[in-house]
Amino acid sequence: MKVMIEFYRTRVADDAHAVIGREIVDVADLDTAIEIARLLARTLNMPQWPDAVAIADADGATIYSSIITAQADISKGPTS
Repeated sequence: MKVMIEFYRTRVADDAHAVIGREIVDVADLDTAIEIARLLARTLNMPQWPDAVAIADADGATIYSSIITAQADISKGPTS
């Protein structure tokens, strides 16, 4: 299945989101998509460290989201 992985920064004052990285990947399942997101969080060339990640399916529905703590570490699992 094709998924879109987005990395973004958030502004605490009004919860505004700014996408700082986006990749579309073909994966076998959600677990594989999360593993790829973990890898990309550490290796993708982005202008800033992301605060969070979201994974959306081909229809644009969010199927996973997580806050990233400690510079690109999303290994703790979903928070929403």
